[in-house]
Amino acid sequence: MPGPGGSTIDVPRLQREYYPDIRPLELPLHPPQALVRARAVATRLGWRIDAYDSAQGRLEATAQTAFFGFQDDVVVRVRPSGTGSRIDVRSESRVGLGDVGANAARVRLFLKRMAEH
Repeated sequence: MPGPGGSTIDVPRLQREYYPDIRPLELPLHPPQALVRARAVATRLGWRIDAYDSAQGRLEATAQTAFFGFQDDVVVRVRPSGTGSRIDVRSESRVGLGDVGANAARVRLFLKRMAEH
């Protein structure tokens, strides 16, 4: 990703540095079961499900911020991992440069609910 002055920004490195607690979640569920759980959790969180592709193990949703009603894009990817599943989540604001931690908080809450369910 190009940064200021055309330099390249290492987004994965920055994420590990600033959000070390946000990591993929491993669950002892087969991927189709984990994706069904992801859809249920996303729905309970009030996200609008925009795409659900069980063959690809992918869910796309729109989440709305509480204060200003901004629309943020969320993608959940479920992949096989050992005898279970690995869940990766990305949340990104559609507008603006900063989100005051809203996307990180959203991912944390989703992963917590996935683990509790």
